[in-house]
Amino acid sequence: MSFDNVCKVLAEKYPLDFARWLLNDEPRNIKVLKTELSIEPIRADFVTFLQTENRILHIEFQTEATSKTPIPLRMLDYSVRLIRKYQVPVTQVVIFLQETNSEIVFAEAYINETTNHRYRVIRMWEQDSAVFLENPALLPLAPLTRTNSPQGLLSQVAENVAKIADKETKQDIAAYTEILAGLRFQKNLIRQLLSEEIMQESVIYQDILQKGEKIGEQRGEQRGEQRGEQRGKQIGEQIEAVKFCLRLLNQRFGELDSLIIERVKALSVEQLENLGAALFNISEVADLLTWLNQQDNDK
Repeated sequence: MSFDNVCKVLAEKYPLDFARWLLNDEPRNIKVLKTELSIEPIRADFVTFLQTENRILHIEFQTEATSKTPIPLRMLDYSVRLIRKYQVPVTQVVIFLQETNSEIVFAEAYINETTNHRYRVIRMWEQDSAVFLENPALLPLAPLTRTNSPQGLLSQVAENVAKIADKETKQDIAAYTEILAGLRFQKNLIRQLLSEEIMQESVIYQDILQKGEKIGEQRGEQRGEQRGEQRGKQIGEQIEAVKFCLRLLNQRFGELDSLIIERVKALSVEQLENLGAALFNISEVADLLTWLNQQDNDK
């Protein structure tokens, strides 16, 4: 699943928290708008539109500074379309996730001979960590913020994730955090501080460890033990990927048919990652079935 997609999921799952952060306001009502815009329809895959009482908040997440259509021009295009459709002011924010020196991340306007269109830019590596550490909805973005001790920051993020009382929320936030932290940290360090600490009380996690140990014992040699540990990790990655995709599917479609669930569980880790990336172009269960059928045909 792409980094931009994870941010989109977060913004649409916790719209009020993102509106409070980006608008410095306390909206009474807020709703997530579809990302399809009429007038030569386009679909904004990594964009979130939030509507408050009298304003549209347009959030765009960017991992890369470059894009097919230059970001400043795209922001002007979205603004005109949104104002034309909803007849309210539009606040636009581009959030760059990964540190870069590209000039694009410092541009905050589209300017030509007749137009000067301005928008807001947030560079995550310049942001104060405290804002994100204090809010579970924003916590997955915390590893990308400003710090003099990146590893210390990741440790603090892991501690705050572990403090989340609701088990399902904790697992979701941990999964989002693990993915976004990959923009800055090595996978082994992320797993050490996040997944293992959070999952160690899980029955599934214990089962993974036991399977790895049994395989290692049967080999009776160090190479066998290493294979056992590797197999255990592979099983763990598979389970985590399945759980994450099923959560996304349930959020999109509600309760799924058991046959569909079994087909998702049978996917490889790579296919599950592809499903996460494709999900934002899948609007109906029928589209999901078509995608699953294509995976069967490609085997």
